[in-house]
Amino acid sequence: MARVHIKGRDGIELDIDALPGTALMDALRDANTGVEGTCGGMMSCGTCHVYVQADWLVRLPAKSQDEADMLEAIGEIVPVKPTSRLSCQIAMTEELSGLHLEIGPPT
Repeated sequence: MARVHIKGRDGIELDIDALPGTALMDALRDANTGVEGTCGGMMSCGTCHVYVQADWLVRLPAKSQDEADMLEAIGEIVPVKPTSRLSCQIAMTEELSGLHLEIGPPT
């Protein structure tokens, strides 16, 4: 299991476990954090937007152009930061245990 430390939209912090090999979005959705994942991980809704703690960004795979485009699109609705990621594009691994993030505002 990979442990993920989350700051919710309400400011409450919690830790959840995510199975390696699954999308972070699934773990966040299943833990009722407010992440919806409406499009099922196809990068077409932005409802899985999170802010990753800056020091963790270098440990994640780079954003694809499609992910960058979706983040740009939702930037018209919600604040997008340099640390913004779509959690559907983060495949959990044991190496990501300890990941810190904040749930983005609803889109």
